[in-house]
Amino acid sequence: MSKLRSDFLRTIDQRGFIHQCTDLESLDGEASQGRIVAYIGYDLTAASLHVGSLVQIMLLRWLQRTGHKPIVLMGGGTTKVGDPSGRDEMRQLLDLEGIERNKESIRRIFAQFLTFGEGPTDAMMIDNAEWLDELNYIAFLRDYGRHFSVNRMLTMDSVRLRLDREQPLSFLEFNYMVLQAYDFVELSRRYGCRLQMGGSDQWGNIVNGVELGRRAEQTTLFGLTTPLITNASGAKMGKTAEGAVWLNEERLSAYDYYQFWRNTEDPDVGRFLRLFTELPEAEIARLEALEGAEINEAKKVLALEATRLCRGEAAAAEAAETARKTFEQGGLGEALPSLDMTEADLSAGLPAYELFARSGLTSSNGEARRLIKGGGARINDQRIDDEARVVTLSDRNPEGVIKLSAGKKRHALVRVA
Repeated sequence: MSKLRSDFLRTIDQRGFIHQCTDLESLDGEASQGRIVAYIGYDLTAASLHVGSLVQIMLLRWLQRTGHKPIVLMGGGTTKVGDPSGRDEMRQLLDLEGIERNKESIRRIFAQFLTFGEGPTDAMMIDNAEWLDELNYIAFLRDYGRHFSVNRMLTMDSVRLRLDREQPLSFLEFNYMVLQAYDFVELSRRYGCRLQMGGSDQWGNIVNGVELGRRAEQTTLFGLTTPLITNASGAKMGKTAEGAVWLNEERLSAYDYYQFWRNTEDPDVGRFLRLFTELPEAEIARLEALEGAEINEAKKVLALEATRLCRGEAAAAEAAETARKTFEQGGLGEALPSLDMTEADLSAGLPAYELFARSGLTSSNGEARRLIKGGGARINDQRIDDEARVVTLSDRNPEGVIKLSAGKKRHALVRVA
């Protein structure tokens, strides 16, 4: 890759964000000469984004930090259709109230990472329902549908993989790529947006938008994608054995979010510091060079910095202190996930597996039973092997707390009042 001139592209290239670009040299030229407007779209299929979306969020943050203008495009319109990318079957369609609730919930995440306002580099949040809900279908097909070849659409990964597996693809979903391409053209027309960014699975959709801009509007647009992020074990970023790593506080505590980063595998530390923090390269190089037990110090820095960006200074500091008390001092940090119970709740005793499930350490009683059978469950730091073990008031410590542990790194407190 030739030497990049713009601060934005040079920075994200050095930090590992660039996978593909439709015309990197021309985009670099425009970004080095003036401010560019770029967007990433987010469908509203859940009440929170998860860590798998964090690469793109950080991309928007770096865009703004280097003097350009980000647009967060909320998919209030396209969520009514459903993106077939990476899916074996059609997504369950949400009602309008559900889409709106998800939009309001997700909106809060971006306020942590971006500065919104009316200034030249302030971020904008726009809902594509503004134009998609008003489309005249026949006129839309005449003006834009003629620029799409069905032959080519059938070769797109989102379509081809579904057909190869003989999984049904609805006509509704087949329209998704046309609507997403139209989003890019509409943003270009309304706000001067020249760049669409996204994950590597969106490459086909992004290229469609670039080509539609050229054919329908005679406008030069650009597309850029980030690589698929997996950990050293090959697992997709954002998914764990316990489920998705959510960005919203309501879905995942700051402590659990901190612990996710603290448990990063050794080979991933440097890469994740570049992608998910804003530490300078010299400091990252120093941290990733640590070996043996010292690499844990780098993981603590990663966890603190990533949590600070997503949850704020206070929450990050509290999570770090809770982890220190729990793991280094053998104490009970106040921010550990907790389950409040009364003495009456435990007077007759409760099966241990039920407490593990109710505390959130396992997703079900069955999973809790398997954890106990496998020797991974502890009560007050003592391993339990009997799945019939009953927890009673006598298990309280002097502060009225019972500590539950799933493995060595996941803990919860049962607080008895």
